[in-house]
Amino acid sequence: MKFLGLAVLLTVPLAAQAQTPGPAETATIAAIARVETLNPKVNAVIALDPTALDQARALDRQRQARGPLFGEPVLIKDNIETRGPLPTTAGSLALKDNVTDRDAPLVARLRGAGAVILGKTNLSEWANFRDGASISGWSAVGGQTRNPHALNRGPCGSSSGSGAAVGAGMVAAAIGTETDGSITCPAATNGIVGLKPTVGLVSRGRIVPISHSQDTPGPMTADVRTAARLLTAIAGSDPEDPATAEADARRVDYAAALDPAALRGARIGVLRWATGNSPDMKRVFEAALDVLKAQGAILVDVEPPKDRDSLGSAEIVVLLTEFKVDLAAYLASAAPAVRARSLADLIAFNRASPRELGLFGQSLFEAAQASQGLADPEYLAARARSLRLAGPEGIDAMLARAGAVALVAPTAPPAPIIDVVRRGGGGGVGAGNFAAIAGTPHLTVPMGTIGGLPVGLSFLGPKWSEAKLLALGHAYEQAAKAKPEPAFADSIEATPPVAALLARPQ
Repeated sequence: MKFLGLAVLLTVPLAAQAQTPGPAETATIAAIARVETLNPKVNAVIALDPTALDQARALDRQRQARGPLFGEPVLIKDNIETRGPLPTTAGSLALKDNVTDRDAPLVARLRGAGAVILGKTNLSEWANFRDGASISGWSAVGGQTRNPHALNRGPCGSSSGSGAAVGAGMVAAAIGTETDGSITCPAATNGIVGLKPTVGLVSRGRIVPISHSQDTPGPMTADVRTAARLLTAIAGSDPEDPATAEADARRVDYAAALDPAALRGARIGVLRWATGNSPDMKRVFEAALDVLKAQGAILVDVEPPKDRDSLGSAEIVVLLTEFKVDLAAYLASAAPAVRARSLADLIAFNRASPRELGLFGQSLFEAAQASQGLADPEYLAARARSLRLAGPEGIDAMLARAGAVALVAPTAPPAPIIDVVRRGGGGGVGAGNFAAIAGTPHLTVPMGTIGGLPVGLSFLGPKWSEAKLLALGHAYEQAAKAKPEPAFADSIEATPPVAALLARPQ
């Protein structure tokens, strides 16, 4: 993959260079310049699309019927296929030649709305589903993505590059994917907006999968309005993805539904138990609740569901089983140059690659390989149990007990230090796993900082409630004004306010 820079302009005929760039080309040139300046610090972008400027110029030539995302540069997570010369790798060297030259349906929708596909973002390899002790934000293809607020901190995963690129200000819009936390955690950790839609609102076609029960793409953006605009563009039915059968009937103009007064009179369930044991998280969360109340929201405390601690054990059986089956189906249609056509092939490839297994193993791959398929009684029981605990006895029950239109909770802890010894990537706070397993929407909006590191406020609702969640999140965003600016410091300890406190008194 070649990294496109502004030098590409030198290859354009002089007559074309002399012409004043149109708005789409101007926006694309500016985005490329920001990536060139900022990406060496955070390593969020794997490659820029060498057709990006051609896309922009073609859009500028359109004098009519310019789409709602006209000229908007959008970065795409590198487990999503895009037409053109860039491979879709999921961060793995096994897929480094996976040039399919076809758009995922959601990418085709972005192009149809007038977006410029700027390039591909790094991710936690295989969407953080290779090993239980992986390093969040690292892939063999892309290396380590860093948090723009403190470069020794992780970006969370698996949509780490999309989160860090938007958080750094390279673009205002990127696409991520989530199975459980992979949009919302990196969004919160990088100080941006992230939306995991209802499973089935956006097509999963031509995306490297983990689980057909839980996977969904979604927007990761600088603000709620941009998330709403992107969702309006990418939502819709896909005949090749049965889960999206209702999408056309359910989708609306999400940006048109935004309302700065949406919190007035809205009854919202509060998950105070989801703050964990952190006094700092409780303090920031209480401040966010004060904002909600000041905007007219009616807050109702909600107790945690029973048996919530057993959600994870049922979920992992589902994910391991579906990963083996769904990945085999994807590999069957991969580019001819890809040799691996099964999970067993990938396991063997990794064992032969020092770079792949140099930092951590592939325990999840090996466990998935041992799974027994979609007819296995253990899988069927686990799927039924996880759905019941997360849906009817989880999200649905909490909403009903509070008589609420939505629930709020902290999204995730502040970003941990990148650590190749202890590894890990955060987690342990919030209630997003209920939404992930139940397939319901989950919006996170910047809530403030803890020690200079961003944290997010989650809005959770029933299926197909994206318009309501976005409206509530937009109203909170406009009132709270809590979006942090990236410091690009080597560490939080090196930022001037913290360094001054750590220094010896003079």
